[in-house]
Amino acid sequence: MTTAALRKDDFAPVAPPVQTTMAPPLKPAAIHSAAPAGPSAATLRLRAFAEAAWPPLLGIGAFLGLWALGAPLVDTSLGTLPGPGDVLTAFGGLMEEYSIGRAAAAQAAAAGLTYSGPPTFVDQIVTSLVTVAAGFVLASLVAVPLGLVAGMSKRFNAAINPLVQVMRPVSPLAWLPIVTMVISASMTGGNNGMMAKSFVISAIVVMLCSLWPTLINTAIGTASIDKDLLNVSRVLRLGWFAKLRRLVLPSALPYIFTGMRLSLGTGWMVLIAAEMLAQNPGLGKFVWDEFQNGNQQSLARIMVAVVVIGLIGFALDRVMMALQALVSRNREL
Repeated sequence: MTTAALRKDDFAPVAPPVQTTMAPPLKPAAIHSAAPAGPSAATLRLRAFAEAAWPPLLGIGAFLGLWALGAPLVDTSLGTLPGPGDVLTAFGGLMEEYSIGRAAAAQAAAAGLTYSGPPTFVDQIVTSLVTVAAGFVLASLVAVPLGLVAGMSKRFNAAINPLVQVMRPVSPLAWLPIVTMVISASMTGGNNGMMAKSFVISAIVVMLCSLWPTLINTAIGTASIDKDLLNVSRVLRLGWFAKLRRLVLPSALPYIFTGMRLSLGTGWMVLIAAEMLAQNPGLGKFVWDEFQNGNQQSLARIMVAVVVIGLIGFALDRVMMALQALVSRNREL
């Protein structure tokens, strides 16, 4: 047996292993530079508003520019057509007359007297708005129930459809003499309680001419309800009124509001024509009186009334749209 010789180096102490500590991993923010922050929510809203606003503002500006350039070229019997500046000046004069009239009315009330001055431009606007509101409410109260019944009953729809198609195209100028004679025979005095005869005549003419869009759209919306919903109502054995409240009205609501929007716009147009023809208080009478004055200032004031009539019609339509959105949102909740 042979043995290997031992060396001194074999007994040398062994150095402990070197423990290396690893550095913690660097975060992405430390490796890469910070990413640029995006636009704030306020900036995004501002951009969206500007993107939606500039096309209509451009169209309005172009129209006003063409109006200002073309108005001096149009010569009428009362002078040249007023431009935007002349109309704005006339509007300021009408507001000044309103302020003077309000001050005179306040003085008369303080003295215990009744103000008997002529109605101002603002007073005529208020009169027309109250009248169209009354006619629109009456039209809705008649048209919505009839439309619901017509949409739910084919026989009832077939019965009233010829009458609707015949009466719908009748002009308000044709209804006005008939309504005037009937109301004049029914209301012997100028006033009956709190309602003036002219107010009742204008409101009924508005009702007769504006109920058709609401009636037709309500009937169409009611008749177009999903058949599965009707089958569910039969399975649940819902009564007529329960089916109307739970199924028909929620489904037909968009059609009803569309018809009401059309009816309100129609009623506003009808009212101005009726006031002009019957000389009932309101914006229509204001336009006719200014036309009868026959001067350059009157022409500018007529243009003010035309602009105001258009703006009010636009505002009424926006109000109905907002009301429809509010009702739809509450129904979803």
